[in-house]
Amino acid sequence: MVNQYETVFIATPVLSDAQMKEAVAKYVKLITDNGGEVVYQEDWGLRQLAYPIQHKTTGFYYLIEFKADSQFVATLETQYHRDERIIRFLTVALDKDAVAYAAKRRANKAAKAAAPAAAEAPAFEAPETEE
Repeated sequence: MVNQYETVFIATPVLSDAQMKEAVAKYVKLITDNGGEVVYQEDWGLRQLAYPIQHKTTGFYYLIEFKADSQFVATLETQYHRDERIIRFLTVALDKDAVAYAAKRRANKAAKAAAPAAAEAPAFEAPETEE
């Protein structure tokens, strides 16, 4: 049975930008290779941790929302455990209300991203006519 899931992982802060993108690409490929579908991805960037984890006080946060078979989650979490770049992760199954909320959140984020772009566009000015 295909369910919708949301996974957030924290990567170690010593990674370069290219290494972080490579780690994300690895998990996106793992999801798609196992018959899943990535619905949404969001990079939350480097953030302060609430408490030190493995003597680190910051980490790169990344969110992936995906649809996959329920047995796949165990495979994904096993890969998180094996990867030394990942210091924490959490995978949650989304119910219908959470799926609706996530879709609304994505729509609001897209609208906010589009609003500044529209505001920066030059406004059309009518040419002045002499009477």
